[in-house]
Amino acid sequence: MNSKERREYIRNLLVTKDNTYKGQFLAEKLGVTRQVIVKDIAIIRAEGVNIIATPEGYLIPSEQNNFVRRVIAVSHGRNDIYNELECIVKFGGVVEDVTVEHPLYGEIRAMIMIKSLMDIEVFTKNFREASLQPLSYLTKGIHLHTIKADNEKIIESIIKELKEKNYLISD
Repeated sequence: MNSKERREYIRNLLVTKDNTYKGQFLAEKLGVTRQVIVKDIAIIRAEGVNIIATPEGYLIPSEQNNFVRRVIAVSHGRNDIYNELECIVKFGGVVEDVTVEHPLYGEIRAMIMIKSLMDIEVFTKNFREASLQPLSYLTKGIHLHTIKADNEKIIESIIKELKEKNYLISD
């Protein structure tokens, strides 16, 4: 398989499957190194395909416009991350990303795509076990999330609970 065929295979896999694929998995499946996959993903993105890299792997988000999205500003310590994310997913919300404002680099955004309690477990376990700091560490706990849900009522329930727990900076 040449590089063009490999990129077409990756693109088709991500478009037709509602799943994430880690770079290492793709590398092993296609008999190349992970670095080759990273380069392939960069080329596919440059061609205009919206590929998102999450902690669970690469994905192309399904373009469903029936979701309601809201960017929320929150602040809390490291020990409250699980609880904050749980407030969102328990109502059926999805945390698409986390964004912080860095004094040198400007806006730093990471796609996290957290949609379930299991996703929260994996996310928080990963940074606890590796002694990593979350992005909000750079801004003393202040950060943004893009959240999406099926309807405005769910978004309002999420915002109400975040406000009650004093996580919400503004609504």
